[in-house]
Amino acid sequence: MADDRVFKALADPHRRTLLDLLFQQDGRSLSDLQAHLPMTRFGVMKHLQNLEDAGLVTSRKVGREKLHYLNPVPIQQVYDRWVSKYARSWASTLTRLKYVLEDAIMTEPVRHVFVVFIRTTPERLWQALTDGTFTEQYYFGSRVESSWERGAAYRYPNPAGGLFVEGNVLESDPPRRLVMTFRPVWLAGDDAMPLSTVTWEIESEGSVCKLTLIHADLDLHQPGTEGIFEGWSRIVSGLKTVLETGEPLFAEHTGGAS
Repeated sequence: MADDRVFKALADPHRRTLLDLLFQQDGRSLSDLQAHLPMTRFGVMKHLQNLEDAGLVTSRKVGREKLHYLNPVPIQQVYDRWVSKYARSWASTLTRLKYVLEDAIMTEPVRHVFVVFIRTTPERLWQALTDGTFTEQYYFGSRVESSWERGAAYRYPNPAGGLFVEGNVLESDPPRRLVMTFRPVWLAGDDAMPLSTVTWEIESEGSVCKLTLIHADLDLHQPGTEGIFEGWSRIVSGLKTVLETGEPLFAEHTGGAS
């Protein structure tokens, strides 16, 4: 089971250290990570492979380097399974308090990568990303609005009023790749919040699709942005559940798709 792989991967203190290092600074090379652990390059490679097998780490070639990224989606799925809906709000509040008290120092805009495998087709997955009847089931009840052409605006309305997110489409290549600017309107109602970039990549692998979400140029110095990563984990987990079961993961996400 997927949960077993996650728990087994987390059981080793060196692997937990690697996850901590990637949480502090995402997109790190093998040499960089090895410098923080008392073991050989081969030993670090084995631990990283175990983490990749569990889905907790992803890797991407950037130029000549292979960089490693924390993928929190499996942990979010374990959390959703084992933490009751009644305790979730308390756990989230305490987690946010922890981040505030630690006041981690981030000196550069960050790039974060999320990966999830979904039993669906590329066309169905693209529809789920771009059709409001789908997004309301996993994107906090929001029905996305856009023509999805290059240069077009898009917006995620808040069902309670106002907007969650808005931006413009930079690339649109259905059903493979979607790139757009990202402005979290719920954090700042005016133009004070700097833009970052979100990329969705869809790859077919037999009967499943590999969905990669890349959020780049996010300035964690801006108030409230620490919650964006948790939000993405919930969105990606919810998207997987809707496509594989036809039901929303969270009760507050309602709506239907034909």
